[in-house]
Amino acid sequence: MIPAFSAYLFDIDGTLVDSAADICGAVSEVLQGTERPDVPFEFLKGYIGRHLLELFGDLFPHYPEERIDELIRQYRAIYPARGHSQTQVYPGVVEGLGALAGRKATATTKGTPTTRSVLEKFDLIRYFDHVQGTDGFPSKPAPDVIFAALRGLAMEPGDTLLVGDSPADMQAGRRAGVKICAVRYGYGKPEELARWAPDYWVSDLRELTCQ
Repeated sequence: MIPAFSAYLFDIDGTLVDSAADICGAVSEVLQGTERPDVPFEFLKGYIGRHLLELFGDLFPHYPEERIDELIRQYRAIYPARGHSQTQVYPGVVEGLGALAGRKATATTKGTPTTRSVLEKFDLIRYFDHVQGTDGFPSKPAPDVIFAALRGLAMEPGDTLLVGDSPADMQAGRRAGVKICAVRYGYGKPEELARWAPDYWVSDLRELTCQ
């Protein structure tokens, strides 16, 4: 049984929306201009929720910082241009968000403007009191985006639940002092999520309201 919380923080990709096709598709477009144009989808999918610096840095460890920055710039132009056309809201998300009484914010590696565009595209923004992305500070597993989201809600960690699908979400939540809930349907591997001993697990966001 999951108790009610005063505040809920949500990851986006792999938690609210299945966006792998658009994210990996945009990365693949960027990679067409490199010496590694055929990186498999499943490999790219494993980096969702992590900063692009990690992905491109691992793929191209010999690239100078300026070249990595250029790849990231290209991605940030290509991804929104796709219009989230291959992204879908997971089953139960609308009903789950609508039934939660607490204050809600996002806590995602996406920048805030991109996060807002996704929420608006799928009519999810009406459920959120604050939209928070990673804007110029360290990304998860650092806890910075969680602290920023809490400030935006004027809430404290002690009565807050973070819901996410990746080990980075779980680690960030632990470091921030919030309770953590892992979703089973996202991109993270269950055994990797389990290493952080989530306080709760759900297979559908509607389970958050099962008191």
